[in-house]
Amino acid sequence: MFEFLAFLLGKLTFFAGSVMGSNSFPKPLSAEEEAETVKKMRAGDKAARDKLITHNLRLVAHIAKKYSTSADADDLISVGSIGLIKAVDTYREDKNTVLATFAARCIENEILMLLRAGKKHKNDLSLSDPVGTDKDGNELTLIDLLTEREDAVFAEVDRSIRRDKLVKFLKETLNEREFTVLCLRYGLKDERAYPQREVAKFLKISRSYISRIEKKAIEKLKRAVKKGQFDC
Repeated sequence: MFEFLAFLLGKLTFFAGSVMGSNSFPKPLSAEEEAETVKKMRAGDKAARDKLITHNLRLVAHIAKKYSTSADADDLISVGSIGLIKAVDTYREDKNTVLATFAARCIENEILMLLRAGKKHKNDLSLSDPVGTDKDGNELTLIDLLTEREDAVFAEVDRSIRRDKLVKFLKETLNEREFTVLCLRYGLKDERAYPQREVAKFLKISRSYISRIEKKAIEKLKRAVKKGQFDC
């Protein structure tokens, strides 16, 4: 671990210069390549371990970019790389979580510890927060999208961040029933919008009551927005 860490830290200038977005980092491995490389690492192949780290450096850069206005880029890349190494060394593929998701949490945790220690953290939305599940029921986060085509990835990340901020705002502004009704009516959780009759059936109340709850909730949100409590 320490040999590779020394290599990473010796490349800080290169990494920091690339943080704001370049193609200098190796592309992420495909799911098949990653599974095979993890298997080799488990068998003691040091080169396989280093390959997993190298091909996830783009993830370090992307997460560091998110916090680039809060700390020095060199520091962000340094601690983010340490988090990546810890992730690769402790990753267990039998937990139904892809390496990118697990690594993102470790990378961001290291960066947040740095920022908290310097009292510079501003409670930014975490890219490793869960945003749903895939068709097999496995947890999905924004970071999972980094294994897809990059142009589509970053657009989807931005969209998901905005949706997460909206859901958080709703939860803080509305009571539990109002929050539930709006999430079901407008597809804020699973992206499926339900008609009033289905929401009424689900909550075991009348459609007219659903309508009143919905209108009251929307009025609450309008007042909160006017007061500047939500910045989209």
